[in-house]
This record gives sequence, structure tokens and C-alpha cells, in this order.
Amino acid sequence: MKTPETLLSRLQRIMPPGIEPKFRTADELLAWNRSEGEKRSAELVKENQRTRAERILGRSGICGLHRNCSFANYRVVNDGQRQALSRAKSYAQNFGMGFGSFVFSGGCGTGKNHLAAAIGNHLLKLGHTVLVVTVPDLMLRVRRCYDGGESESSLLDDLCKVDLLVIDEVGVQRETRAEWVILNQIIDRRLSSLKPVGVLTNLNAEELTNVLGARVMDRLTMDSGIWVSFTWGSYRKNVTHSRLTK
Repeated sequence: MKTPETLLSRLQRIMPPGIEPKFRTADELLAWNRSEGEKRSAELVKENQRTRAERILGRSGICGLHRNCSFANYRVVNDGQRQALSRAKSYAQNFGMGFGSFVFSGGCGTGKNHLAAAIGNHLLKLGHTVLVVTVPDLMLRVRRCYDGGESESSLLDDLCKVDLLVIDEVGVQRETRAEWVILNQIIDRRLSSLKPVGVLTNLNAEELTNVLGARVMDRLTMDSGIWVSFTWGSYRKNVTHSRLTK
């Protein structure tokens, strides 16, 4: 087996004249090899995380409808939207400094999904793993576990390994005990693992507390967690009305 000293001597002999070596001693060569190995190891961990995230629902983390959503193409026409955009951008830019979660509350067509996807797309570009999933899709995936003899625990573990999990349509689900239990298990397990959760809902704070429970709600807003209320009307309705009246 070649020693670092032997490898260094060989590199020095074959190196063209005038080229400055990155390392001058065997210790520097070992340090460089160690650093490169750690970088590659981190890349493999991230790649495995992305593969697991895609396997959970059989697709990538953000659906095609929202894959082009960004902060730059979010439509701002009032102060509330301007504040929502500012808080979403700040959340994305400070991601990883703590484990704060976010709740976007408001009616359909108000831009909750756009800003949540903009956060996700920003993080994906930085190498993070992100999964945006509706509650109905989540429950279908859980039922597939039961039907296929898979472990529900394994699914929960995978959901907890994603850097950011965004759950859409919270409060739209049917009032069944099983759905409430699964939703709470996912959120509680992620928060216990210091993993942030994004919640998209049309419920107000009191209604969401009734769905998730006071303990989970408290943990969602701790450690710089944010609540943004989307109180304006539907953009989609405005666009449809504008087209009909032209």
C-alpha cells in the first residue's frame, strides 16, 4: 500500500513545471483527501434523501403546477400581500437557523400555495429536500401502506427525514379519528426531531387548534415560527370575473 509520502513524491515528479501544488506535505495531502471524502459523503446523504423524498409519493417534492413559482413572480397588489411575500422570503433565507415552522391561513386562490412553493423551490436550489403534500394524498399513501403490508412507521420515518414538509389542505380532511391521529403523529414527530413543518389551511387559529390540538399549535409557532393570514379575496376569482366582463 502506497504511503502519503510516496503518493506526494509521485505527484511532484509528474507535475508540469510552473504549476503550484495544492499541498506540500504528506499531512496536507491527507487533510485534502479527508476533506474531499467528507464532501462526497455529504453529497451521497443528500442524494439519498432526495431519492427517499421522491419515493414517498412517487413524484418529486413539488408538483408541476407550482414548480415555477418564485418570489419574483408572486403578484402583489396590496399591503397584506407585500407583507406575506416579505415574511415568506425571510423564512426561506433564514432556513436552517433554528427549526421554525410556518402556517399560511386563508381562502382558496389567495396565494398560499404560490408562496409555499416559492419557499420550497428556493430551498431545492440550495440542495435541501422538500415535500409538499395535501392531506388527502397523505391519507391515500397511508392506506397504501395498509393495503400493501408496508410499515406505517417506515413512512413516518421517511416523512421526518425531509428537510421541509409542507402539508396542504389541513382542515379540509374528513372528520375521522384516524386522519386526525396520522396528521398529529407526523407533525409531532417532525417537531420532536427539530424538523420544520409548513401548514396551509383555510382555518383561523381557533379552528386549527381544534383540529391539531393546543400542544401541536404551540410547537408550530415556537422558535421563530410564523403565522401569515391571507385575508384578501381569491386572485383566481378576480381573473375569471375580469375575463367574463371583457
